[in-house]
Amino acid sequence: FAAILDGGTVVTWGYPSDGGDSSDVVEQLHSVQQLASTASAFAATRADGSVVTWGHPERGGDSSRVQERLKEVQQIEGSRMGFAAILSDGALVTWGTHGGALGGEAPELHDVQSIKASGEAFAALQGDGTIVAW
Repeated sequence: FAAILDGGTVVTWGYPSDGGDSSDVVEQLHSVQQLASTASAFAATRADGSVVTWGHPERGGDSSRVQERLKEVQQIEGSRMGFAAILSDGALVTWGTHGGALGGEAPELHDVQSIKASGEAFAALQGDGTIVAW
């Protein structure tokens, strides 16, 4: 479990390898405005639009592959084993086991307005009203 406290810090508890232990990233967990989760990891969006992740590496807890792109994040959704994030320019960034489609990559999407996740899938609403699912 994870909760945002007054002042934007985060407290976590539960099974350590599934995100219950955030000690490796605790210094980065400030100014947090949003938390998202998979079954075994967490993603915290900070006031500056950056993202901090922890928990099971293959289930979204390791965002190092996409970390340089996780700037100006507007929304994050978690499926059972992956995350999808919308950037301020409407681009989409995914990571984790089910964060993307074949090969771990989501479809090339632009002008994404919102995203929703289910157990192992995502759907994105684009600015032209179309919905893309993967």
